[in-house]
Amino acid sequence: MDVAEAIKERKSVRAFKPAPVSMDMIREIVEQALRAPSWANTQPWEFAIVTGKQLEGIQKGFLERGDQEPNPDVARPYDFPEPYMSRVMALPFRKQMPSKEDMDLRRIQNFKHYGAPAVIYLLVGRSFFYQPKGINVWSLYDCGAVVQNIMLLAINYGLGTIAQAQAVVHSDIVRKVLNIPQSKLIALGIAIGYPDWDNPINQSRTEREPLVEVARWYGFE
Repeated sequence: MDVAEAIKERKSVRAFKPAPVSMDMIREIVEQALRAPSWANTQPWEFAIVTGKQLEGIQKGFLERGDQEPNPDVARPYDFPEPYMSRVMALPFRKQMPSKEDMDLRRIQNFKHYGAPAVIYLLVGRSFFYQPKGINVWSLYDCGAVVQNIMLLAINYGLGTIAQAQAVVHSDIVRKVLNIPQSKLIALGIAIGYPDWDNPINQSRTEREPLVEVARWYGFE
């Protein structure tokens, strides 16, 4: 698939078919994604790729934890000043103020990874991110490049993805089930599987700000 076409096709999938995704297919995707650029070729990313009973164990732990205070390894944005809040409120499920029941159901589906059969957890070295002179934000910037590669490549295999901060809000549960050492930050979860395109939740597509609103041009005739 053409890169431009893949970029246009990519979207956050929120309903997956239960069909499993083979290890070989995910391996091919992640291996190709490793060509992402990084600061001085540091390649700060590592992955824990999970399916089956261990993924079910993580989901069970999250559901039991419910709406308790999250404890992610990487801080979440809790404030959304303008213009960011307007973009959040433009999301399809936000156009009408959701009820508590709606939000609870959404959290449950999130904790279940929307039915995806596998999750790729992104790990970053704790000492590389938290350094004595400050936070190395560039390591997460680099990881964003490899995550985007994974999501674009998945389309070429007929798969869909969604990058989930909610998949790591209780990082201690993921760490315990997968025996991930404290030296690794659990930064993100990428749910991956075959999209259920018949589910109405997958029919909507979020808008993007027009280029004229986000770009300024200098020195061009």
